[in-house]
Formats: sequence, structure tokens, C-alpha cells
Amino acid sequence: MSRLTLRDISTHKNATPLVVITSYTPPVARLFDPHVDILLVGDSLGMVQYGFESTLPVTLDMMIAHGAAVRRATTHALVVVDMPFGSYQQSPGQAFENCARVMKEASCDAVKLEGGEAMASTIEFLVARGIPVMAHVGLQPQQVNTLGGYRYQGRTEDEQAAILRDAKAVEKAGAFAVVLEGIAEPLAVEITKTLAIPTIGIGASAACDGQVLVAEDMLGLTASGYVPGFVKQYAQLSQTISTAAENYAKEVRKRTFPAPEHTYGKKG
Repeated sequence: MSRLTLRDISTHKNATPLVVITSYTPPVARLFDPHVDILLVGDSLGMVQYGFESTLPVTLDMMIAHGAAVRRATTHALVVVDMPFGSYQQSPGQAFENCARVMKEASCDAVKLEGGEAMASTIEFLVARGIPVMAHVGLQPQQVNTLGGYRYQGRTEDEQAAILRDAKAVEKAGAFAVVLEGIAEPLAVEITKTLAIPTIGIGASAACDGQVLVAEDMLGLTASGYVPGFVKQYAQLSQTISTAAENYAKEVRKRTFPAPEHTYGKKG
């Protein structure tokens, strides 16, 4: 199975929706790979893998390590790596230096940046120098402090107009796709109809050109137990893992594991 390309992704505009899921480790990435179009190595790993309260503490080295691991483990899905907070906002030059490092060291296919009009010149700078960019507008987790929390966007006409301008700006700048996160459903529909590039929704609309979820949310593996309202859980693996651990512990303490079939026999 050959790896998908940006050209392949573009054909999903107004067609079969793109399937996108976050992935951070080889075992899970291998399982997702045959079924999805894009594996997003998201900075959400800071919360679900490292136990941070937000994505802000995530480092460039973390993203490179996880991005490289996912890329090595897969053969089909396009691999996109999130650029962490502080690694691209200062200037187009800073963004290029760090994005180029991610592309080289993680061997990923593209990077993702948060921000609309404010980041448009940076996106244009990167694309002109050979770095494919997925954009991200609406609710932007890296701006959680300035947004006053994880609240959905597009509540007012002014907010809706601003997000629409953001989406148009990143498309004009050369982004190959844009994530629409946590925005009012009618606005997501309007943006999807307006743009010529694929839109990928998360807490947006089924009318988007694709959908993305955080894997741990979708699999029922959230440590806190909190599940966002826009998430559908397709499995409850936390209970499965807990039960397996409980059974393992019981058998070890009763000395029923390892059984003879789990040990090496004596040499005769």
C-alpha cells in the first residue's frame, strides 16, 4: 500500500470525507494506518501521553521523536506533525528553521500550524520554501490562555466573520487543508462551501471534507474520564486494560502465572 500524497488528499474536497486520527506511538499507528487517510501527530500528546494540563509545555524534541516513530511504523497514511507552541510564532524565519528540522528529522509529510490571518504570511513563507502546511482555525488550544479556556468559537457575528477571514487567509497563503475546531456548525458549513481546500472538522460539522478525533478520546482511554461533547467513543479500552491488569496481578500473586507453557523447559 503506497503512502498517500498531498494530491490524494486534495481529491477529497467535496468527495469522500477524509479520515484523520491522532497517533503518537508505533503500535497504535500500525493499527490505524490501513484505515485512515491522515495520521496527525498532535501536540495533544502533551496531555494524553505526558499528563500536562495543556499543550503548551510540549517541546520540539517531543514532536520530532513521536513523529519519527509514527512515520517509521506506517506505510499508507499521510503523516502530519503539529508544531508546538513557541516554535513558529516569532517570525517566518524561526518557523522555517523549526519546520525544516521537523520535516528532516521526523521524515513527516507535512506540518500543522495554529492561526489564521496572523499566521498567513508565515504559511506563505513556508509553502514557498517546500514545506506543506495544514492550517488550524477556530478553537486553537495553544491560545487557551487568551481565549479564556476551551470554549467553542463563532458565538457572535463578529467571531464568525473573523474565523471566516482566517480560513480564507490560510487558503490564500497556500495551506493544503485546514482544521476547523470547536466552531458553530453553520459556520463550518459556510467555510467548507467557500474554500477550495479540504476542511477537517473536530467539533464542527459532518459537512466538512473530513473529520479528526484525538485517539484516546475515541478509544475511551482518557485518564480524567472527561469526554468532550463532540466525541463519539467507538470503544471503552480503559475498562479492558484495567480488567487485564487486574487478572494479571491476581495470577502473579497466586503463582498461576507463569504456567509451564510460559517457561522454558529444562534441557535434558
